Amino acid sequence: MATKNISVRIDEKMLDKLHVVSDYEGRSFNSQVLVLIRNAIEEYEFNNGKINLKNLYE
Repeated sequence: MATKNISVRIDEKMLDKLHVVSDYEGRSFNSQVLVLIRNAIEEYEFNNGKINLKNLYE
């Protein structure tokens, strides 16, 4: 699986707070963002069923 880069606009205060959270969790900022994204996807799939990527590319 290829790794993609994304650009996100984020309020400076939120960015600073996310750095604090990532430091507390002992993760890099990037790793913390990936954990949050993964958790959001897992919650979505728990509530709505698995996401079928095959349908997205047809």
